[in-house]
Amino acid sequence: MILQKQGAAVLAAAALVVGMTSTASAIESFQERFEWGDMSKPTTIQGRVIVLDPYDEAVWINTAVFGGNAESGLYWQKVHPGKTLKFYADKSAWQELKKMGRTHAGPAAAKDVPPGSTTDLIEFVATETEQNHRVISSVKKIPEVTGAMGKPLSISGLRLKECAGKSEFDSACAKAKQDLNSSPVTPDGSNVGMQYDVMLPGGKTVGGLIPWTAQYNLAH
Repeated sequence: MILQKQGAAVLAAAALVVGMTSTASAIESFQERFEWGDMSKPTTIQGRVIVLDPYDEAVWINTAVFGGNAESGLYWQKVHPGKTLKFYADKSAWQELKKMGRTHAGPAAAKDVPPGSTTDLIEFVATETEQNHRVISSVKKIPEVTGAMGKPLSISGLRLKECAGKSEFDSACAKAKQDLNSSPVTPDGSNVGMQYDVMLPGGKTVGGLIPWTAQYNLAH
């Protein structure tokens, strides 16, 4: 009888774990669909090639604001922040993607280890053929938008024409960022500018944490 009870307890625990795992997967799937919306039709996206999966002919792509960050061109800056999603690829797209990423993890996985992913910035067309199964039909490299060591360019600089092709050390780019960060709020509210530098949990804003903070932030 004791063994039967123990066996039943084990089965119940296993069922609970499986149920929790299934629920977590379902929640994640729903969350991804909620974030990405309807991709049942071909959708154009920009992102960075991070890792290739030669077994599934798939690729992990990091998507972030302005097609990816990397203020100083460092690898970790290109990967974080952002959301990395798995996409499958048809034959023609896969041939292009194979030129861009690292196909295996290291010496333990293969005889030859190619260089790590170059985190190429790409524009691709993907369609969700079934739930969370996104297939890339076409892909092309697009011009790099980030800075390099000694010539940084932050995400905020990417939206300024004065910073195009320049680093943040350039006087015109620096002035444009200063104007962006300290622009006053107009009486009619048409020019809101940067309302705060950091928002804490609960909605409280904190200013004065970055250069050229707008005057209306300093009271926070």
